[in-house]
Amino acid sequence: MSQADVLQNYINGEWRDANASDYLDVMNPATAERLAQVPLSSGHDVDRAAQAAAAAFKTWRRTPPTQRVQYLFRLKVLLEEQFEDLARTITMECGKTLAEARGELQRAIENVEIACGIPMMMQGTNLEDIATGIDEIMIRQPLGVAATIAPFNFPGMIPFWFMPYAIACGNTYIVKPSEKVPLTMQKVFRLVDQLGLPKGVLNLVHGSKEAVDAILDHPAIRAISFVGSTPVARYVYSRAAANGKRMQCQGGAKNPVIILPDADLDTTTRITADSAFGCAGQRCLAASVAVTVGEAKQRYTEAIAQAATDRVVGNGLDEQVQMGPVITPQSRTRIEQLIQQGADEGARVLVDGRSPNLTGCEQGNFVRPTILQDVDPNSAIAHTEIFGPVLSLIHVKTLDEAIALINSGQFGNMACLFTSSGAAARKFRYEAEAGNIGINIGVAAPMAFFPFSGWKDSFFGDLHGQGQHAVEFFTQTKVVVERWREDWSRQF
Repeated sequence: MSQADVLQNYINGEWRDANASDYLDVMNPATAERLAQVPLSSGHDVDRAAQAAAAAFKTWRRTPPTQRVQYLFRLKVLLEEQFEDLARTITMECGKTLAEARGELQRAIENVEIACGIPMMMQGTNLEDIATGIDEIMIRQPLGVAATIAPFNFPGMIPFWFMPYAIACGNTYIVKPSEKVPLTMQKVFRLVDQLGLPKGVLNLVHGSKEAVDAILDHPAIRAISFVGSTPVARYVYSRAAANGKRMQCQGGAKNPVIILPDADLDTTTRITADSAFGCAGQRCLAASVAVTVGEAKQRYTEAIAQAATDRVVGNGLDEQVQMGPVITPQSRTRIEQLIQQGADEGARVLVDGRSPNLTGCEQGNFVRPTILQDVDPNSAIAHTEIFGPVLSLIHVKTLDEAIALINSGQFGNMACLFTSSGAAARKFRYEAEAGNIGINIGVAAPMAFFPFSGWKDSFFGDLHGQGQHAVEFFTQTKVVVERWREDWSRQF
């Protein structure tokens, strides 16, 4: 894709220019190179996509699920054939390393694979003789038109938490990728265009707030999936719910990891460093607070500081690089300001990643791994989602104190414990108030056949993305109660 390219929407099986007056440059965050221009589509574009999807739904819902999943089988093959090109595109527009981009794309393919099981996953239930001669059955039927409003940090994976399940269940769909990283979905829809899907089943609309609001308000769109920050998730949830839509909104996080004295130091350090600094800390499951318990403090503090210092930072296209840039110059400035805020509130900047000098990457949006030591649990920085490569260190005396600390927070996306004690692990998984729990795991990301859970201000809704939750979200149940008397059919 050349620098001069202006991206198009994909509506009703055709590539179309957007009805837009404003465009944004799509920038490589490692080099500040302009990759393309993305249109900020209008509500008119959303309406065209929604109308096309609504028209396609009438036929698509009557297509047997065994036939619907054949398109997903073909999509899986195309994604695998274009795997490296898509991974490089993710790295170029998002900044993460190639290894991280490949892992993201593999999870996207995994969701396609799981959605191919929809003929079993979508089955209902039945019971004969709920009363004499009366049977009752529950069936699942698709909703209609649904949409994803996707974030910048996983441009290849997060739309696949939802999209394959939605169309496998018989819905039609609209994807609105982040305007910061639209190229990956543009390439995915080039593959979609090869599938031979009925027109209108899958649609792509680029844009920003105007397009988002049009999706939230459009009467033909029945369900919306969103991933982003908590303030925006709350806005999206409340506005769409007020319009009677079914919603699942993944919000922000302040993910704690607890290190007990009996944890294996080398393994714990490596895993928590990967969690805190992987994807430059720009993921909703990044470790952002490390809580050391008792004697674990000194050993872990020294080890994680060394791991932060040693991490190789640069352009993610370099296979030797372990961490790339943050997404925009504005993000870099915000992260650096929050580091200073932590220092102003009394924390010690043990490893300072601000204003790095990276040869060959002078124009990039880089913040090196940063460690804030002795963070006050009551300070603002202890509860603020930084969304960057910054790990705060807090120390407590007991596991009970650590659990109480993490349960006092507003977020509940992930919490992890590092220990060799089964009793401590069971206590933690039982009492920790978070939707995704890790035991000796730094990124407790569920496989595609489990829901991506989230609690408290990390999630608004009832049913999460992926797996059976996705099937339940994209279907509505219908209960049928039947009575057939034998004498009614004697004529046969």
